[in-house]
Amino acid sequence: MPAVPSWLSDPLWDQFAALLPPRPATDPTHPLGCHRRRITDRIVFDKLLQVLRFGCSYEGIADTTCSATTIRNRRDEWISLGVFTQLKTIVLDAYDRMVGLLLDDLAIDGCITKAPGGGEIAGRSPVDRGKQGMKRSVMVEARGIPLGRVLAGANRHDSPLLESTLDRLDDLGPLPDTITVHLDAGYDSAASRTLLASRGLTAEIAAKGVKAPIQATRRWHVERTNAWHNAFNRLQRCYERKERVIDALFDLADAIITFRSLIRQAWTLYRWDNRPTRRP
Repeated sequence: MPAVPSWLSDPLWDQFAALLPPRPATDPTHPLGCHRRRITDRIVFDKLLQVLRFGCSYEGIADTTCSATTIRNRRDEWISLGVFTQLKTIVLDAYDRMVGLLLDDLAIDGCITKAPGGGEIAGRSPVDRGKQGMKRSVMVEARGIPLGRVLAGANRHDSPLLESTLDRLDDLGPLPDTITVHLDAGYDSAASRTLLASRGLTAEIAAKGVKAPIQATRRWHVERTNAWHNAFNRLQRCYERKERVIDALFDLADAIITFRSLIRQAWTLYRWDNRPTRRP
């Protein structure tokens, strides 16, 4: 069973491969010129997608085509090159150019997941009997396209992460004159309202003590995006210990989510010769 369908993974790989520097198939410094051939990047990329989607260990997904050490080494090499961040940015720009980001309404919310291995951003989870957990504060636009995130320990409250999450807006370029930020009751405080007002943002915050369905407004988009993220089992139950690795996996997941939405939106907005008769 493929981790990602071919109609999504193939064009995603084409863009990913374009960001990689050229590498020789064998080591040119070998004295006899007979060094073992380098494992192709496509094989490692597919293995990394399987790790991200299925949540299995590197040893569990390794086989005769690629070892666990090769997957880790190539992953770290790509992180050092900034390839995952570039991929996410390119896909987001393509979505904005072809479909358009709806930045008039934003939603921000935190989500706690498990982190059994601990690590740099793990903390005691208040909803899992004090076990190690991770929190992500995610910002999305009106359709649920992820715009940025902040990672922290599960013991951190949502509201202190609001400012650093809003800082991700600086990477988006020109913004609408009026932006409404939809938040749940966890942000219902004078500090949150003051922060949003200082940035010229309109606050739409659920009131404490009122049932959520009555005042759901447009926060459900971020809840759905959290569910999309949790569909990648490596993010839902994270065994990675280094923050930069977790950030890279989130960037790859964001690229997949955004590109999938782009293809589905383009199916109704555009026409082309080989357009499928059925929506992906």
